[in-house]
Amino acid sequence: MNTAASSVGTATAVEGLEIDTLSSETVAPGVQQRPDANDTSTGTEGERQSGLPHDLSPWGMFLAADVVVKAVMIGLAFASVATWTVLIAKIVELATAQRSVRRAIADLTAAQGLAVAEQIFAGRQSVPAHMVAAARAEMNSSEAVLDHVSDAGVKERVASRLQRMEVQAARRIAKGTGLLATIGSTAPFVGLFGTVWGIMNSFIGISKAQTTNLAIVAPGIAEALLATAIGLVAAIPAVVIYNFLARAITGYRQGLTDTSAAIERLVSRDLDVRRSKLAAFRPSGSTRPDPTLVRVG
Repeated sequence: MNTAASSVGTATAVEGLEIDTLSSETVAPGVQQRPDANDTSTGTEGERQSGLPHDLSPWGMFLAADVVVKAVMIGLAFASVATWTVLIAKIVELATAQRSVRRAIADLTAAQGLAVAEQIFAGRQSVPAHMVAAARAEMNSSEAVLDHVSDAGVKERVASRLQRMEVQAARRIAKGTGLLATIGSTAPFVGLFGTVWGIMNSFIGISKAQTTNLAIVAPGIAEALLATAIGLVAAIPAVVIYNFLARAITGYRQGLTDTSAAIERLVSRDLDVRRSKLAAFRPSGSTRPDPTLVRVG
């Protein structure tokens, strides 16, 4: 009896030991295999991410971008530099021109005749000085007929000359602003082209890697979006600067119009003085001018 019981107990203990052993063998391989699987996955992801840029600063993304996206970014950067260069150049040019026009208007308003204005503007190379010279040239060209026809013709010719000089001066000072309009209207679309190209490359990379892991997709998308950001950085200042310069050029043209009006007043005054002197020296009842009359103007 004791022997049998001892045998049964021994068998039960052996079976329990075998069950524990089997359980430990069943769990242990699983525990060992899971790290192995994780190690393999980690190694694969490490291999996939080894070629990805870890520097997501703007400069790092630029260096890691596709060649087409790089070309877009470089072109937009040059456009931005051109925008600020035009702004600086035009601010200096407009400031000089507007100061000259304001001074010219004050001098022409104080002058009593075209001859006095010529003396004031002698030696100047500004647009108002050229306008005074043009008015004098037209007066000299019409000298032969001033005593025989009305003053309307010479006034019209002087006004025509001055108007054409206004247009030419405004066209010269507006050079370069067309570039700003082009940059402001096209830069966002150029940046969008770079973004589309970069996103296409990102999707191609997803297809090749056969994974949608954000760590793999994000750098390419960030590089693509950087192109749009640079496009906006180039376009927004260009539009603002273009509007600013357009208003300044409009003010300059208005100053030229005031200059032309002042010169036309001097011409009209000289013609009236000439007519009054002609009437004073003309013999009573005569309709022909006195050949000894000293001509004014």
